[in-house]
Amino acid sequence: MTKFLLVLHVLVAIIAIGPVTVAASMFPPGARRALADPGDPRATETVRLLHRICRVYAAIGIAVPVLGFATALSMGVLDDAWLVASMVLTGIAAAVLLALVLPRQEEILEAVESAGTVEAVEAVEAAGSPSLPTSPPPSASPSVSVPVGADPRATVRLAMFTGIFNLLWATVTILMIVRPGSTTGA
Repeated sequence: MTKFLLVLHVLVAIIAIGPVTVAASMFPPGARRALADPGDPRATETVRLLHRICRVYAAIGIAVPVLGFATALSMGVLDDAWLVASMVLTGIAAAVLLALVLPRQEEILEAVESAGTVEAVEAVEAAGSPSLPTSPPPSASPSVSVPVGADPRATVRLAMFTGIFNLLWATVTILMIVRPGSTTGA
């Protein structure tokens, strides 16, 4: 049973966490491209897809620590320092993903989508379409502010949080392979 649980744990970790780390790393540069060219539907769709991958595989990734805990329980190593450290780092990585990465991706995605909508409306207005009501330019209204996600620094902060998330998972992976101080054999 232990080998079966270990295989499941490793497979789910590869299948679930791998796509999250890659998609999350690709999101900031993709978002910068989409913000730089709001009229590019492909750039917007890429950012939307990367965020969806992160959300879906993060949900699937919940199985990784569950299977890991079951595996550790069956191996009798729940009190080993390397495993405790791995569990703590896994919890921190999950918190970084859920509290810092995914919400910022959502903010940036909203900014990308709204920038594309504003550009489309401006293009129709410039063509002289009478079907759309005209509104004063954004510069005419003092209350207009730049959305948080549209700030280029937001993608830099997101890249930093994504890097922290990825480093935490890399550290957990190393601990799982090396298992310092383990007496179960490596």
